[in-house]
Amino acid sequence: MTPVGFQDKVAFVWRVADKLRGTFKQHEYGSVMLPLLVLRRMDAVLVPTKQAVLDAAAGMTDIGEGQAALLKKKAGHRFYNTSPLTFASLLGDDKNLADNLRTYIRKLSPEAYAVMEAYDFDPKLERLDRAGILYAVIADFADLDLRPSVVSNEAMGYIFEELLRKFSEMSNETAGEHYTPREVISLMVNLLVSGKTAQELTDNPKPVRTVYDPAAGTGGMLMTALHHIKDLNPAAIVNVFGQELNDETWAIAQSDLMMQDTAPERMRNGNSLTADAFPTEKFDYILANPPYGVDWKAYAAPIKDEHTKQGFHGRFGAGLPRVSDGSFLFLQHMLSHMKPTGSRVGIVLSGSPLFSGQAGSGESEIRRWILENDWLEGIVALPDQMFYNTVI
Repeated sequence: MTPVGFQDKVAFVWRVADKLRGTFKQHEYGSVMLPLLVLRRMDAVLVPTKQAVLDAAAGMTDIGEGQAALLKKKAGHRFYNTSPLTFASLLGDDKNLADNLRTYIRKLSPEAYAVMEAYDFDPKLERLDRAGILYAVIADFADLDLRPSVVSNEAMGYIFEELLRKFSEMSNETAGEHYTPREVISLMVNLLVSGKTAQELTDNPKPVRTVYDPAAGTGGMLMTALHHIKDLNPAAIVNVFGQELNDETWAIAQSDLMMQDTAPERMRNGNSLTADAFPTEKFDYILANPPYGVDWKAYAAPIKDEHTKQGFHGRFGAGLPRVSDGSFLFLQHMLSHMKPTGSRVGIVLSGSPLFSGQAGSGESEIRRWILENDWLEGIVALPDQMFYNTVI
């Protein structure tokens, strides 16, 4: 069920974005609004424990690993901010707002600061200040109530994804840069965690499960799977892992997962196909909606090298699909992360990889390999035009 009221928050941010008109082009709006939304959410999450963090940090001359662990404990989260300022108090010094906001961001813990760095936000802050609209924008965000008691983590995920959809439409991004509707994610998770698999979860007093998404986007699939497993067995320990190529999308996923007590190192930034962040890990549940119809020629060299030199000891032993669509590369990558005792794998594909390629081609050999290993359980056809920014 869609969280109540999330559209109001989306509409609020959309109205604030209108202040950028004339200073930023429309396709740049997302690169300003999204990092400010992440920053405001972190600000709201940390308010209840802010004074405890400041008291603990007051006697620290340097923040090493031990001190950081203490500050995270005081914050009650996997991140903290040692700045005494908040979004509200930043407005008390309008003449030095830009400098104070920069300092506020630099005082974030390293993991949270890395999220803001991924947005390359400082040049945008400079432009906002130079145009004389920084105060108005920050004042609006200070009025946006994003406390967890008001906006749940699930609702926050919906807000981010809806804004990403709107901003990506404005920037006319390619069809491969789409986001998965929550209804499709719920269907996938229900298919993966059902029957015998679900029964094992409920029968075990404290099961431990791992979930992996190699094209994680904003982390929606990981969070939906985590919540579904927890609904089946509240005592379950669920460890989620993900990797995302797009810096800004990764930043959203990273911030969301940190706020839900997931270790930052489990959400990695980079290309899963050429730089697998979890090469030796095996997972219980693996699900993804990788970009389809996207050319992989630009990073073909390491993939072809792995296919030629490692064969079935690597990830792409079954074959290589045509360079115009890397979907089957992701599928092979996902299958390589299955446990020897068995895992559940779900992937969203366009219809093309199911039929393209003549006998003996890369696609045909990959399909044959999957069928011969008896890994295919079912195919679910979805209606067309369900996905953002694509007619598929």
